[in-house]
Amino acid sequence: MFRPLEVYIGLRYVRAKRRNHFISFITVISMVGVALGVWALITVLSVMNGFETELRDRILGMAAHVTVERIGEPVRDWREVEKTAAHMPHVLGAAPYIRGEAMASTEGRSRGVLVRGIDPAEEPNVSEVGNKMVAGKLANLKPGRFGVIIGSELAASLGVRAGDKLTLIIPQATVTAAGVLPRFKRFDIVGVFDVGMHEYDSGLVLMNIQDAGRLYNIRNAVTGVRLRLDDMFLAPKVGRELAQQLPAGYLVNNWTSLHTNLFRAIGTEKRMMFIILFLIVTVAAFNIVSTLVMVVTDKEADIAILRTLGATPKTIMGVFMVQGAFIGVIGTLAGLATGVPTAINVETIVSTIERIFHVQFLSPDVYYITELTGEVHWHEVGIICAASLIITLVATLYPAWRASRTQPAEALRYE
Repeated sequence: MFRPLEVYIGLRYVRAKRRNHFISFITVISMVGVALGVWALITVLSVMNGFETELRDRILGMAAHVTVERIGEPVRDWREVEKTAAHMPHVLGAAPYIRGEAMASTEGRSRGVLVRGIDPAEEPNVSEVGNKMVAGKLANLKPGRFGVIIGSELAASLGVRAGDKLTLIIPQATVTAAGVLPRFKRFDIVGVFDVGMHEYDSGLVLMNIQDAGRLYNIRNAVTGVRLRLDDMFLAPKVGRELAQQLPAGYLVNNWTSLHTNLFRAIGTEKRMMFIILFLIVTVAAFNIVSTLVMVVTDKEADIAILRTLGATPKTIMGVFMVQGAFIGVIGTLAGLATGVPTAINVETIVSTIERIFHVQFLSPDVYYITELTGEVHWHEVGIICAASLIITLVATLYPAWRASRTQPAEALRYE
């Protein structure tokens, strides 16, 4: 695009000491502005990528990729559903479950919880809860023993631990001679899990599927069947194929539809953050415009001499485009060199700041996760750098065009 003459003179103007130090100051500010914009974009988008991945992994560590239920009634032929799903490609495992709601109570403290009845032998096929136990193990959920495993935050809020008692009150009534009484059952806490996600750690209670059937009066049936796939992003496709093989009356959901609003919101936030932070680069580009305009004014005599020596308007335009492009390239490379290491080490950086200033940026009561992680997507880094270079190059067009329109006679009249 640029010939050696334009590149040589343009870089010479960048390196030369100017009489007007204010121009040099604005040039440095322009480079810093571009670098800050690129650094902020790479860091923030990488953090949001890490947040999305961490959130998805933690949700799907407890939730299934695909769930199969019947519309308005329990699933009684759930073993046939498991067999049908097991023969489908990409299905790694299946497990039945019973879902219900209850009030967990102990010594004057109570908390609303979601109850999930599971088969301890089959649950590891569809979730990671067995690997997240901080006390006890899934095998402790034996049928007829009426034991429960609860989340760590729920245990802390109720002031209980493994070995204590827990009363569950369910929203079903029992008619007795004394009147209508709420149904409740006392359980032994046989384990505590910590998956690192507030929603589950503070509000989920696991029990044996047979005990859950007795508690909720679901005999020889389950709420549904949960499936785990080898590729979570194939869940919509596998769900549609499974729905075609099952009889009418079944409802097949997948994680993308159950959590669609959450992940769409994250995607929207990423796009908005890109636009907002890219304004930093745009402001730096305006600084490049002002810098080059002042340089053109300062170098009118030089431009006139070059014109009289045979330089064409295109050559003059190339000189100042090289100078502006150099500012954009240096700023972009500086932002890239600082942004990628920051994104990769953001977890260490944030934890160090929290430890030094004794603060916590992500409270578990407010956010789904409490730790920031960075996940660099190189195609996004490429888009950021390319967009930065393009906008800085575009910013050089007007000042360079104005320089090319300089008339030698007018510029040298008062010299």
